[in-house]
Amino acid sequence: SKGQLCPLLSCSLPRSASALPQIYADPTKRLELYFRPKDPYCHPVCANRFSTSSLLLRVRRKTRRQREVLGPEPHPGAMFDIEILGIISTVYKFQGMSDFQYLAVHTDAGGRHMSMYDKVLMLKPEKESFFHQELPLYIPPPIFSRLDTPVDYFYRPETQHREGYNNPPVSGENLIGLSRARRPHNAIFVNFEEDEVPTQPLEAAVQTWRRISTNPTDRKVEEELRRLFEIRPVWSRNAVKANISIHPDKLKVLLPFMAYYMITGPWRSLWIRYGYDPRKNPDAKIYQVLDFRIRCGMKYGYAPSDMPVKAKRSTYNYSLPITVKKMPSQIVTMHDLKQGLGPSGTPGTRKATSNKYKLKDSVYIFREGALPPYRQMFYQLCDLNVDELQRIIHRNDGAETCCTERDGWCLPKTSDDLRDTMSLMIRQTIRSKRPALFSSPAKADRGKEPLTYESGEDEEDE
Repeated sequence: SKGQLCPLLSCSLPRSASALPQIYADPTKRLELYFRPKDPYCHPVCANRFSTSSLLLRVRRKTRRQREVLGPEPHPGAMFDIEILGIISTVYKFQGMSDFQYLAVHTDAGGRHMSMYDKVLMLKPEKESFFHQELPLYIPPPIFSRLDTPVDYFYRPETQHREGYNNPPVSGENLIGLSRARRPHNAIFVNFEEDEVPTQPLEAAVQTWRRISTNPTDRKVEEELRRLFEIRPVWSRNAVKANISIHPDKLKVLLPFMAYYMITGPWRSLWIRYGYDPRKNPDAKIYQVLDFRIRCGMKYGYAPSDMPVKAKRSTYNYSLPITVKKMPSQIVTMHDLKQGLGPSGTPGTRKATSNKYKLKDSVYIFREGALPPYRQMFYQLCDLNVDELQRIIHRNDGAETCCTERDGWCLPKTSDDLRDTMSLMIRQTIRSKRPALFSSPAKADRGKEPLTYESGEDEEDE
């Protein structure tokens, strides 16, 4: 009806007609509708894109009033002309709230609302008196919502306000943890303070792995992982993924079948073979974990923006309200489902997919002259393939007295010494690959320093 079309006639779709083809060409763009096109602060109503199978019709109603009166009341005769103009495959639907905007208004004593834009908006250079004029206090909110569709909060009454309610006793089961809930993969988690370590997996872990290992490839991967734990009793997840090729979802089930997970202490975030207790064996010193983070700042010769190793994710990398983030379509293959032979079942297909999920060894091995793939790395001490780093680790060989939660079997501050040495090596590597960052004399002198230890006091403790 005309009443439904009039609001659209008085507003504006994208402010430039040329923007319509660009929005249609990009599936992630949303169509914007401005109710006040001349207002630069007007918040648009956004329409989402949907696929459809519809027809575009043109319907004409031709009326002709009969001259002769037939009956007590005259009635017009109508004829409809219908024409199919085309097929519609895409539609845009405005599902958000049209009045969802924050306006800079002031309410006077009489209850009348006045806009403050004309008083605070600078369209030309103003004199000093402009900044000293009396204006009502206007403080915008610290953050704005990025969602324009209302949702239900499902408010529920406070439990402790109910009649007859008693607070539960303070225990681990009733306390809210600081981390997310454990995934149901039947893994055994061990703290550093616990006295004993498990010697065998949970029965549920055994049954789960037996249920999903349905082809010879799974049996082969199981034997490969068992061989890895015989050679080395402690492994990180990345180290395992760099030595065997297995689907990540199946690895989540296979690891609890082979090892338990340490969540605190010098072997935290590592998988340890059942029955092996690194706290009772000084030789387990080489399997301890080192949390290493690439240092940046002017004191190290380069700013964060100049660091060759880019951040894995950014706080500012998010979708704007006028865009839609859609996951790309993925083709599911039989290799993904069963991790067996390819569709053709030929040896060539099996060879091409044998290393599909394997990672590069740089994700867990540190080498001099090579940059880590990420800004934060978790290395095991045995994977630091530099002689100088190994000398730091083995300074107290044969003299280990006790295993502490911070340093394990190593001397105190060993982790700090390792980080300082590794930071200098990385700094020299960056200087050799990007000498422009150290072009100034002061930076060049600092880059030529020998491998002496820098202070790590400003670094976070583990």
